[in-house]
Amino acid sequence: MIQRFANPNRFMRLSAAVVPWMAGATVILGAAGLYLGLFQAPADYQQGESVRIMYVHVPAAWMALFCYTSMAAASATALIWKHPLADLAARSTAPIGICFTFLALITGSLWGKPMWGTWWVWDARLTSVLVLFFLYLGYMALVNAFDDPARGAKAAAVLALVGFVNVPIIKFSVDWWNSLHQPASVLKLGGPSIHPSMLAPLLLMALAFTTYYFWVLLVRLRAEILSTKIRAVRLRQVHG
Repeated sequence: MIQRFANPNRFMRLSAAVVPWMAGATVILGAAGLYLGLFQAPADYQQGESVRIMYVHVPAAWMALFCYTSMAAASATALIWKHPLADLAARSTAPIGICFTFLALITGSLWGKPMWGTWWVWDARLTSVLVLFFLYLGYMALVNAFDDPARGAKAAAVLALVGFVNVPIIKFSVDWWNSLHQPASVLKLGGPSIHPSMLAPLLLMALAFTTYYFWVLLVRLRAEILSTKIRAVRLRQVHG
């Protein structure tokens, strides 16, 4: 199945059809999620109106983990099977993932100030997400750290795979250590413990962030492929 997308020309045709749908879904889901979260969902009995930050913070945190997992999977595919688009997918995912991670950290601080009385604490969850941010930075730096692009791609892929150990640490940090963060309230055995009026906009925003990721990923991949083709044409012209 994965080899079907190994051909850049086939990928360009398929992605051209998918990109508009991803863009439309992002706009519709995001607008619906924000409307429900900001205007329809009730305020929390403890957190008050500040709970509305959750509708951006939680999906951003989920996507930070999802993007890193995708980047690690693409890196493994590039190292093991030499898939021609896997390395491009990993490189294209990193800037998107670091933006989601930054958004999660910033909104977490905005949420933490009224709840905890401080912008930042060296909590297990916060610290491990900050490590994730630096893993993204390290990956992006390594990709461009070598004169030989192949060496940079391989070094960055190894870092992505080694750094993946941080993903389960983030996920289970609230269970393994004392944490200011509440335990899981959506993805848990027995079903979500959050009220449907709050769960609906939260899930809509999560879907909107997911479609946004695939939308931007496809756009970046298409740009990388076109750039590679242009460089190849110029090289042929120079040596022809």
